[in-house]
Amino acid sequence: HSPSTGTAETVPDGLIFIGKEEDIKKSKRITAKVDGREIVIFYHEGKFHALDSRCYPMQLNHHTYLLSWHMTCCLFFFFLQDIDGQACIVCPWHKFKITLETGEGLYEGINPLEPSPTPKWQSKGVKQRVHKVTIENGNIYLSPPDLSVSFDSDYFADKYKNSSDLAM
Repeated sequence: HSPSTGTAETVPDGLIFIGKEEDIKKSKRITAKVDGREIVIFYHEGKFHALDSRCYPMQLNHHTYLLSWHMTCCLFFFFLQDIDGQACIVCPWHKFKITLETGEGLYEGINPLEPSPTPKWQSKGVKQRVHKVTIENGNIYLSPPDLSVSFDSDYFADKYKNSSDLAM
């Protein structure tokens, strides 16, 4: 998909106009800036989803942290995958798996205390900020983010706020 940028404008009821429903359906995903914050809007299997554009960093150790610090990936370039019945985006750099519905980061792990441990998809305990999408009269709108609640993706959303490299 080629990068496509929506024009965000606030409408009287506080919702933010992103673009035309049909245009987003055709492109499958677009990016938009909302108050300087990069957001990617996906159309997948008949539903619209919106998440912060920059993935959260993986802070397993000092080396990985530094790599992730410099290599935050834009969700626009992720690919979609069904994981345990959930539509997820998968980062081509970090291999993060993030659910479109909730922004939950997933990993496949085992419980070594089980007699026959089998891998199961579980929450990492980290989340990408998701944004509420509203469709009205063929237009797509986002609700302003509730910044009183913190998400793991907020750091990089703020770091790249007002950046000119929208879809990098």
